[in-house]
Amino acid sequence: MHVDEGHEHHAARPHKHLLRRFEGATDLMVVALIVLLGGAMLFGLLTAGGSPTWMQ
Repeated sequence: MHVDEGHEHHAARPHKHLLRRFEGATDLMVVALIVLLGGAMLFGLLTAGGSPTWMQ
C-alpha cells in the first residue's frame, strides 16, 4: 500500500479579480492608442506637402 505523506496538493490559483483584468486591458488599450496616434502623426508628417491647399 502506498502512503502519500508530505505531498500536499495546493489549491488551484484563484482567478484574477475582474477589476484587475479590466485595469490591465485598459493599460494595453492606452499604450496601443498612443502608438497608433504616433504612427498617424509620423505618416502625416512624411506625406505632407510644402503648403496647404487652402493657401494656394
